[in-house]
Amino acid sequence: MSSLENDGEIIQYAPFISFVHPSFWHSLTEMKLDIDKLSENTKQIYGRFTYRDDLGPIFEVDGASFNSSPYNEQYYQNVIGKLMNKNTIEDFKTIDKAALLNSIGSILWAEVKKKTWISNPSFLLNFFVLSYADLKKFHYYYWFAFPAPSQPTIYLREKSKSITTHFNNELLENLAESFKLLDVDQKCFFAVIKKNDNVTIKHLSSILGTEESKIDFTNTYFAFADSSNSSNPAWSLRFFLAALFDHCPRFSSKDITIIGLRCSSNGAIGNSVIYTIQATQTLNPVESAGWVGWERNDKGNFGPKLANMLADTSSDLNIKLMKWRLVPEIDVDVMKITKCLLLGAGTLGCHVARNLMAWGFRHITFIDNGKVSYSNPTRQVLFSFKDCLNGGRKKAEAAAENLKLILPTIKSQGVAAHIPMPGHPIGESMHEETLANIQIITNAIMQHDVIFLLLDTREARWLPTLLAAASGKITINAALGFDSYLVMRHGISMANVDTEMQLNTVVVPGTQLGCYFCSDVTAPGNSLRDRTLDQQCTVTRPGVAAVAGALAVEMLVALLQHPKGIDAPSIYNPTDNAECELVPETQSILGAVPHSIRGFLHSHQTVLPTCTKFKQCIACSTVVVNKYKQDGIEFLFKVFNSGTYLEEITGLSELHLAAEMTDMLALSDDEE
Repeated sequence: MSSLENDGEIIQYAPFISFVHPSFWHSLTEMKLDIDKLSENTKQIYGRFTYRDDLGPIFEVDGASFNSSPYNEQYYQNVIGKLMNKNTIEDFKTIDKAALLNSIGSILWAEVKKKTWISNPSFLLNFFVLSYADLKKFHYYYWFAFPAPSQPTIYLREKSKSITTHFNNELLENLAESFKLLDVDQKCFFAVIKKNDNVTIKHLSSILGTEESKIDFTNTYFAFADSSNSSNPAWSLRFFLAALFDHCPRFSSKDITIIGLRCSSNGAIGNSVIYTIQATQTLNPVESAGWVGWERNDKGNFGPKLANMLADTSSDLNIKLMKWRLVPEIDVDVMKITKCLLLGAGTLGCHVARNLMAWGFRHITFIDNGKVSYSNPTRQVLFSFKDCLNGGRKKAEAAAENLKLILPTIKSQGVAAHIPMPGHPIGESMHEETLANIQIITNAIMQHDVIFLLLDTREARWLPTLLAAASGKITINAALGFDSYLVMRHGISMANVDTEMQLNTVVVPGTQLGCYFCSDVTAPGNSLRDRTLDQQCTVTRPGVAAVAGALAVEMLVALLQHPKGIDAPSIYNPTDNAECELVPETQSILGAVPHSIRGFLHSHQTVLPTCTKFKQCIACSTVVVNKYKQDGIEFLFKVFNSGTYLEEITGLSELHLAAEMTDMLALSDDEE
């Protein structure tokens, strides 16, 4: 055994995790019924993965996978693959999976031997899908394979490191810009040369071949688009290394440095990883070894997966029937792709989630730090008695999992996190935990299209309101009283509001609508201090949350269907609901999109007030948003630790003082 094998660890690769969009099965069904019929010809299809550092090694196929050419999207790498759909379940089960994979591998390796991968490195990305479609039951059995040779054995010379240990910020920026300019087919595998404080990207064809003997491994890196978000490199590196060492066997005596390039949503590559590797000294030929790459199923075993599309297809039946005659212009696809973040998984959160599902939304994430208690299931419709046992499950996680019991194809996740609040000081012992929670909430808001504020207290809504305003996200707010409710949408304009809206204004543009805090003249404080149990809990008539949750979702759907989208205007303080219908520009195909809906069950009344942006708002005003963008975490901690800081920077303190002076002068005049 060599010293390398004693000192180094065998490299572990992060395998792909397949994700099949429902549209893939719809396209396959149509093709099978109308074109293929009994044919079992292998089809060319396209899949893709992303090298964004926050998403992980997800490998996707969808309805467009059958197109003649793929659609290119930023931070995604398209991959050519094959689909073999069998006619019977027996054929699907009995086919020799190992022999099939080795047969595919032999074909791929024969092409590698032709050396064309050097000029076209995207050839080294490949996948294969074996499937059986039971079209009577809408059951689809499938098994993904990502073929790669089991040889050679590769060792890590040292633990993976951050790219920042090799490149300073300036070089990283230059490298990121050069990477953007690469052709799509060259981004999967390439070379990086670092020399004299300069960095350049080279195609593999420019350094392999006649120039490979001149490679200086102290300043040459082989790089690849890395779909992994762990310390291990992505599975795609395995095939590349096999091809590289086959082409240049003498490289096995060298320490080779690999860059796993991972991009952030803004194009930065600071989260990329450096791997220093070396092959075993004795290279076994690939031809003498087997191939690996079959994906594990959800239980962690090597076996196929099952997609039941009957539930998913039937769940959209109501919306499809609406589109037939009642609302033929409705865009049903916009709901499917819109990602919703629900801050709060309590009574409101549960009702909102159920209504989102009914409208066809399929991306729902919960954030909540509470646990399910025995008093919850009767009001919070996603929980059952089992969720209360053993101290109670985390609400966010239980809600997400129970959504999948209702509709298995929904993409739902629950995140347990506490939302820091103004007027709730952060002790030293809670500093790190608070930082982590802020990061979780910030990332979640950035990754979603719509933010629902469904929280218990006023102050808990401040941080997500600010973050949503800073990132320009659609925000829907719902709040409850004992027998009243408020549902409203926030405007997202970043422009200064230096003058008040004119009183004779007919409509207010959607981007100039106020947020939940725009009508307040005080900063939020600790509303739970010195409160009894009934004051700490949201005590409401049982129907209030159901009504508010339904209206919140209806408001979002009407907004998404409006021609102006997030800029949909609202009529300025209508005297009655019918007045909205007289202003055409406020209408969507589902009716008007009011700024806010205030309801009172005691009198069974509903009013639709409109509030414009307040230039001294403590959450969405320009001064607050800019202060956050400038000072970041430091600004947030000042807000959390002080009940008056927001009033000071927005000028509300001076406003209070002026009001007090007016009262004093008025009193003095009366006495005189």
